[in-house]
Amino acid sequence: MDKAEAIRVFESLASAVRLDVYRLLVRQGEEGMVAGAIAAALDIPATTLSFHLKAMSHAGMVTVAQEGRFLRYRANLAQMRDMVAFLTEECCGGQPGKCLAPPEPAACTPETPATRRKG
Repeated sequence: MDKAEAIRVFESLASAVRLDVYRLLVRQGEEGMVAGAIAAALDIPATTLSFHLKAMSHAGMVTVAQEGRFLRYRANLAQMRDMVAFLTEECCGGQPGKCLAPPEPAACTPETPATRRKG
């Protein structure tokens, strides 16, 4: 993924509705959802959803397949993986494995009078 494509992807998700739709479709995986089910799940009017799905489709964030009289949308999971790789390829001095590792648990320190919150 190059910088221009990354910008296009980020712009396509720079809306609360689009981000909600995308996250819903990611949860559905390869099965995806038909437009009416997306609208019902997120309580979005069909015309509003159609506008957002079109923008996401143009950016390559979702794919669409005709199923009879319905349109089934799926998150483009390959593009999502490419985006994560783009964001992390130079992480930790070119060692992205370090960035993707779970963080170390924070050390617990005993509470002292100086650190105790007054409340």
